[in-house]
Amino acid sequence: MALEYREWKEGDDLALLEIWGDPETLPAEQFRAALAPSGNQPWRRCIVAEDVVDGVRIPVAAGVVHEASLHPERLWAYIEVAKDHRRSGIGATLLAMLRAEAGNAPSGVSALRSKVEPGTPGAAFAEAAGLGPIQRSQLVVVDPAPLKLPRFGDGSEEAAAERVEDLATGSVELSDVVGRYYSAVHHWDSPGELSIATVQRLFLHDLTGAHGAIVLRAPKASAFGEGVPASRKGKIQAFAISYAQGNTGEPSDVFLGHDPQLAPDDAETAVRDLLALIAYQHPILLEVDESMAALRGVLKPLLGSGKVHVRGADTLIVSD
Repeated sequence: MALEYREWKEGDDLALLEIWGDPETLPAEQFRAALAPSGNQPWRRCIVAEDVVDGVRIPVAAGVVHEASLHPERLWAYIEVAKDHRRSGIGATLLAMLRAEAGNAPSGVSALRSKVEPGTPGAAFAEAAGLGPIQRSQLVVVDPAPLKLPRFGDGSEEAAAERVEDLATGSVELSDVVGRYYSAVHHWDSPGELSIATVQRLFLHDLTGAHGAIVLRAPKASAFGEGVPASRKGKIQAFAISYAQGNTGEPSDVFLGHDPQLAPDDAETAVRDLLALIAYQHPILLEVDESMAALRGVLKPLLGSGKVHVRGADTLIVSD
């Protein structure tokens, strides 16, 4: 093979799709969107490998490294090589080139991270490159009525309305608890403290597909004590944000979390109660990390019930 390497240019995506075919894994499908011309806002470097045959240049592989708005202490990196060009050193060469580019990132960050599925060529390449797992996540489908509906207070509609509320996605109160929860369950990748504006932009803005939120509140007495006016609401204990799906036949994509200040047992109870409510009539899809202790605690005993099942393969986040 006569190989040459150059920066990504317009049209490479179509040329590579013809060579690569459909993505082999979910991470591959997600990362392909990051393959784009190099730039500085945000910082990104993308390199293409061409096989030159009889003077004809054919793109066969590409790699990208870029900064992340969340978890800024590592750079995202991705490499894909056409099947008939693997095990020839192209991936290793691209990785070396990406590491050299990463050394010049304006943030000063050079550590890399990526996503792979266990048991795939991508996972084997990452391991050989010295990238080890730092997190595992699953996509979990919850079918309707997986849990008995909770009973709030005396069981009246008024008691339920005190605890459960539809909340606007632009709510500052909601943004605050979503940001604190995300930071708490992603401590392994240093997300830092998220501002209200950042949370709204990344999780709650219309452009994210967020179109509804339901929260579970603490009983008024336990939240505020005696003598507090009845109009005051209890603090948010758990939240569920739903995102629009292109296919209406698919389960609703939901981000389910809780106030990280809750004790473990209280967090699990709050998550269980809210899950029972939001999945009572319609199936939902959850992305569950190993670090989401309360959600995993609720889902684990349900996995053998036939009402909850894992979709596809696990995803590993690997890093230097």
